[in-house]
Amino acid sequence: MNEYLDLFLNYLQVEKGLTKNTLEAYSRDLSVYLDFLAGQGRLDLDHITAMDVIEHLAGLKERGLSPRSRARALSAVKMFHRFLMVENHCPNNPAVIIEAPRSLNRLPDVLSGREVELLLDSARSADLNDVRDLAMLEVLYATGLRVSELVALKLRDVNLDAGYLLTMGKGEKERLVPLGETARLATAEYLRSARVKADRKGDCEILFISRLGDGMTRQAFWNIIKKRAAAAGIRKSISPHSLRHSFATHLLENGADLRSVQIMLGHADLSSTQIYTHVTRERLKQLHQDIHPRG
Repeated sequence: MNEYLDLFLNYLQVEKGLTKNTLEAYSRDLSVYLDFLAGQGRLDLDHITAMDVIEHLAGLKERGLSPRSRARALSAVKMFHRFLMVENHCPNNPAVIIEAPRSLNRLPDVLSGREVELLLDSARSADLNDVRDLAMLEVLYATGLRVSELVALKLRDVNLDAGYLLTMGKGEKERLVPLGETARLATAEYLRSARVKADRKGDCEILFISRLGDGMTRQAFWNIIKKRAAAAGIRKSISPHSLRHSFATHLLENGADLRSVQIMLGHADLSSTQIYTHVTRERLKQLHQDIHPRG
C-alpha cells in the first residue's frame, strides 16, 4: 500500500502544488489509515469497503480525536481513494458515501454588521497605531484574507489606484481580491501617515509593520483584535478568522453568489465555501422566528 501512498503524495506535490506542511498532514493521516487496513488484513485495494473506512473513523474517535481532526482524516482518505480510482488502480471509492462528523459543520463565529462597525470604530483616531489597526481591520473585512495572508502583504502587492490586492494563498496560489473604497482610503491614509513614521529606514517591504519598523506576526495581530473587541464592548470571543467568516457571510446575505465568494476566499474546493450557506440559512430561520406572527 505504501507505494500507492507515495504516488498520491507525489501527485499532490506536482499536480496540486500543496505546501510541505499540507503534504505532511496528508502523509500522517493516510499512514494511520493504511496501518489500520493492514491490521484488518486488507492488503488488496479491491477488498476495502465503506465499512472499513467507518471502522477506521470510529477508531480515531475512540482515541480522542476531535470531529475536525476526524473530518480531515476522512477528507484525506476520500482524496486518496478518488486518486486511485481515477488512475485505474481500483474500481471504486469506498469512502465516497461517508459524511464528515456532523459537529464539524458547526456555524463559524460571525460578527453582525453592528459589531463590525463597533470594532472598526474602536480604532478611529489620529493615533498612529489606531490608523494602522483601522487599515488592517478594514482590509481584513473588505477582502476576507486569512490573517497569515494579511501580515505577509508587501507594498508591491497592493494597487490602490486599481483597488485590488494580490495575495499568496494556500498551495502557493496567487489570487487578486478587490479592496473596496473604504479599505482603499484607510490603507492610503495609513501609508501617508503612520507607516512613513514607522519605517524610518525606508527599506521594509511589508505593508503593515510594527512600531519598530518590521513585519507583524499573526499572534501580534490576534492581540490587536482582542484589544479592539474589548474596547468595542464585544462580548463574544472573536479572532482574525471571525472577520473572514463575517466577510463571506455578509456577502452571501447581500446577494453574492457562492462561486464568487469561493474565488475571493481562495478556497480550492467549493465545498469549503458551502459552510456559509448554513450560516445564511440559520439566520433566515432565526429571522422568521423573531418576526413572523406564527414563528
